[in-house]
Amino acid sequence: MALKLQPMTTTVQAPSSFTLPRSRMRRSPHRVYMASTLGITSKEIPNDKKPCMPPRVVHVQKTHSLPPEKIEIFKSLEGWAEQNILVHLKPVEKCWQPQDFLPDPASEGFEEQVKELRERTKEIPDDYFVVLVGDMITEEALPTYQTMLNTLDGVRDETGASLTPWAIWTRAWTAEENRHGDLLNKYLYLSGRVDMKQIEKTIQYLIGSGMDPQTENNPYLGFIYTSFQERATFISHGNTARLAKEHGDLKLAQVCGIIAADEKRHETAYTKIVEKLFEIDPDGTVLALADMM
Repeated sequence: MALKLQPMTTTVQAPSSFTLPRSRMRRSPHRVYMASTLGITSKEIPNDKKPCMPPRVVHVQKTHSLPPEKIEIFKSLEGWAEQNILVHLKPVEKCWQPQDFLPDPASEGFEEQVKELRERTKEIPDDYFVVLVGDMITEEALPTYQTMLNTLDGVRDETGASLTPWAIWTRAWTAEENRHGDLLNKYLYLSGRVDMKQIEKTIQYLIGSGMDPQTENNPYLGFIYTSFQERATFISHGNTARLAKEHGDLKLAQVCGIIAADEKRHETAYTKIVEKLFEIDPDGTVLALADMM
């Protein structure tokens, strides 16, 4: 491992809620050296050669860590997945859609509905919108998450329209999740409270950069990761729902709450998969859990 120091100029401002001891406070601006441990085969991707992505470091990536006999476990679980995982999907015609919670552009009262939305959001503090934008951007990076699921050996969608239960789940899960970013994006746009162009650039950078959660094409690691991720989004959307209600926007509270409910349902499905793996391969699953911690 090599220790690399990267200079970065930044301005430090102590949060208003507390003050640092005088001996530890620094003048600003000042130069900070960011320390990182990089493998000797890591390489930097310069920004001028990758204009669609921010500067970053690509680390050595471990791939296909699951032995063939473990992959066969997922083949043997296809019948179980069809009976126990696909039931956590909702038929499209019974799903809510973003338009259920937004002003109707086809109605004569559209402009008045938008004014009402903007009036409701006017008194919500800025720090709430920072969190809500973070939630929305997370949801909008959905192509990255579907890509990650389709790297997993034994469960990936091999054709783009595979009829295995694992592939059906991935596509239908993606379709359900797609509504989340759509709804939050449109609500924030109509509110007039945020800089949409900067948000849109951030989303493009995020998707273009990709993500390596170090799941190694290993469905044990992948499903453990998604179990925790769905729990995290459930908690975050639940909190924004509660705070929106406290700030007086009951419609926004409903929006965040119904997204949280989807995340909870998806968490249930992913944790069921992990529970099944603990049942049939406890040693391999506990090692995978330790690897993801």
